[in-house]
This record gives sequence, structure tokens and C-alpha cells, in this order.
Amino acid sequence: MKLIYQNMLSFLLIIVTTISIIGYSEIGYARNQAYTQNYQRMESYANSLGNLAEADIQNGTALLSNNFLNQLEYILRGDDAHLRIFNDKNEQIYPKTKARIQLSQEVFTTLKNGQEIRIQNNHNENSPISSTKDAYTGVLVPWMNGKNLVGIVWIGSRVKHVERPILMAKRNLLRALLITVAVGLLLSFIISYYSTKRIKRLSRATQKVASGNFNVQIEHKDSDEIDQLAENFNKMVQALKQSNEEVKAQEERRDQFMADAAHEMRTPLTTINGILEGLQYDAIPEDSKPKSIALMQRETKRLIRLVNENLDYEKIRNNQIMLVKTNFNATIILHDLKSQLKQNATKANDELVVEAPDQLPIYADRDRFTQVMVNLVQNAIQFTHDGKIIISGKRIEHGTQLSVKDNGIGMSKNQTKYIFERFFKADPSRARMGTGESGLGLAIVSSLIKQHGGKVEVFSTPGKGSTFTVTFYDKGYEQFVAKN
Repeated sequence: MKLIYQNMLSFLLIIVTTISIIGYSEIGYARNQAYTQNYQRMESYANSLGNLAEADIQNGTALLSNNFLNQLEYILRGDDAHLRIFNDKNEQIYPKTKARIQLSQEVFTTLKNGQEIRIQNNHNENSPISSTKDAYTGVLVPWMNGKNLVGIVWIGSRVKHVERPILMAKRNLLRALLITVAVGLLLSFIISYYSTKRIKRLSRATQKVASGNFNVQIEHKDSDEIDQLAENFNKMVQALKQSNEEVKAQEERRDQFMADAAHEMRTPLTTINGILEGLQYDAIPEDSKPKSIALMQRETKRLIRLVNENLDYEKIRNNQIMLVKTNFNATIILHDLKSQLKQNATKANDELVVEAPDQLPIYADRDRFTQVMVNLVQNAIQFTHDGKIIISGKRIEHGTQLSVKDNGIGMSKNQTKYIFERFFKADPSRARMGTGESGLGLAIVSSLIKQHGGKVEVFSTPGKGSTFTVTFYDKGYEQFVAKN
């Protein structure tokens, strides 16, 4: 069932249930009022007759003459009322009949004690007054002379006459119910249409997003839950759009990496294959063979290095390496690093400078810490020519902070956003084998820092250089940082 019909059905059920409850209560109230007024009217007639009967007794005459009673009943017929009179011996004396009509002993005893009896329907079982034709409602009222019973009068009127207002109330209720249902159908359709229209708009927008269109935005007024849903939908689409753009950028970088890797692998393989063929057919002179073998060794090392970097990254990313954290002096490693990479820096005409205290305690895996710093410095050398690279370190609260600052080409904000992702190269045209050309160096740095529980940040300005800052926390404090 469509939502619009479900809403309409819900509204109608509420309306019909409400009208039914109100109608049931109203009809019950009308019924009680009708019978109460009838009882009071009948009791008024009975008490007036009782006063006349008491006067007759005091005057020594008979208990209300038949002629008077016939005239009285004729008058009461205009009000659809009838009467019966019983004497103090429980004998019906009006209207006179050949059959002996009496009240039940239990009813007679109750009346003899001066208590009135109200009859709602004399066709019911155990009714003190019965009728073979129409159903009557009325009262049995005793006439008392002090404590002595003088007579009993029954005055009643037809039930259908008393219930005429109730029947009218039922008809009015039915008419009101039909009108209310008609109006409710119209209003529920309008309200349901308005609500489902907005939901359909969300559904159409969802279909567009499912088809790959992430430029969908839904206007809303922030007035109800559907508007809140629309707002959340807009946020979701924006997040999906950003994720999709990042996935596309990642795919482009992966494709570029595969192309670069294929190119870089093909070049040394071609060189090695050419030298091997030359050796096989003695096409290489004897004096050139040492140079050719040395060239093959360099090309082979290039291939091994490229493969190892990929394998190393996968192990780090999948937490397949074991970190052995210890406390050691980072300054010693920084100076060793300067000596090891001095030759690479000299080729780019760069100056390496270490600024750190003699004692710089740090808690980390010594080998992986060295790998992090080597990758950062190599990255700085790669993008800095005729410049200066400063490797600095200092103690901070609960940790050690190190930075690698260069005055190279720098990066834009968009480049720094993806700099730690796999395969990304800030400037592919400047890539050189042996200095992070695979696009994995900074991705490895980011993964290792995360596994240490530390953090890495980069600040860069195009044309002015970049600064990479890494933080290693003291033992026990890295878990506190991770939780918070």
C-alpha cells in the first residue's frame, strides 16, 4: 500500500474512532436524560393522583371514580401515557378486567414499604408490569396514608415515544460521521499528498545519487523531521561527492604509479637484457665488460628497491610488522643520517644541518624511527635544489618532536591534502630513482607514525619550502592520546 493511502487510512481511523467514542457517550447521556425526564414526569402524575386519592379517602368516598380515571387517561393519551391502579389488597381496580391481575408478592412488598419502582421496559424479564403489545416504560408509585398502603398506581408511556430523541441523536450522529469522514478524506488527502510529495522528492534525489550524480541538493526549511532528513541527505551527498573525488584521485595516482612502475621496471630490464645478449654473443669488448656488469648491478638494485618499498608498505599498512620500542638518544641517529645522506644532498647542491641537543630521549622502534627520518630527508632532498635542509629535534611535554624543514619548491594546499596517500607525487616530473620515486615514502612514514601512536603534520608554501613535523610520545602516554 502506498504511503499516501496509509496516511489517509490512519487519519480516517482516528476520526472514526473519535466520533464513535464521542457518539457512544452522547447517545448514552441522551438515553439517561430521556428516561430520567420520563420517570420524573410519570412520578409527578402519580403523586398528583395520590393527593386526589388521599382527599377522597378523607371525604369517605371511593378511591378515585372510574369516570374520573377514564377522563384522565383520555387526557394522558395525548402524552402517550397510560395508567393502572391497584388497591391495598394488590388487586387491579383500574381498568377493570374479568381476570384477576396482581403484582408479584416481592414487588407488592417493596411498594407496601413505601418504595417506588422504575420500569425501563416492561418486556424485559422479571418486569412487574407486562404487556403483550407495545413495550412500556414507567413507574410504580405507592399511595400511603401514614404507614398504611392506600393504593398503587402505574403510569407508563411507550418506549418508542421515550426513545424518539435518542433515535434523532443517532441519526444526527450518523450524519455528522458521514460529513466528518468526507471532510477528513479531503483533508487527509491534502496533508498526505504534501508529506508524500516531499518524500518522493527525496526518493528521486536518491535515485540520482545512485546513478552517480553527486550534485544533488534538496531545498528545505528546517521545520520538521522530513526537512531534517533532507538536510542530512544533503550532508551525505556532499560526503559521498568528496569520497568519490578522493577515490578518483586515488585511482588516478594508482594508474600513474602503475605506468611509472612499468616504465621504471622496463628500462632496467631492457638494459639488463641487452647486456646479457651482448655477453652471450661476445658483442661487448673485454675492456667494457666490467662497466656493463656494474650497470646491470645498479639496475638490479633499482628493481629490488622498488619491489621492497611496495612490500614494506603493505606489511606496515596491514600491521604485519612488530615494533620493538625502546628509549634511546635520537640525536645520534640524526647525525648518522646526515652522514649517510650527505652524498645525495651534495648531488642536489643542498646543505644538511642538524639542530638538536646532545641528549634527545625518544621512545620508539629504533629501526623504524630511522626509516621515518630517512624517508623525510630523502623527500626534502628530492624537491630541494641549491637549498638548505634543517633536521631539528626537541623535547615537548610527554614526548619528542622532530622536524625536517627545506626551502624547496613547496606544495599547494591541495597537494598537502594527499601527500601522505599511497602513489601520490607532488611533482612527478622531478622524481628520481632512489629518492622516493615510487610515491610510497611518505605513505610509509604516515603508517609508521600511526602505529607508534604519534602524529605527523606538514606545513608548506609554494615556492618557499615545506616543513614536516613528527611527534613520538613517551611510554604509556601514546595510549592516552589514542583514546582521546
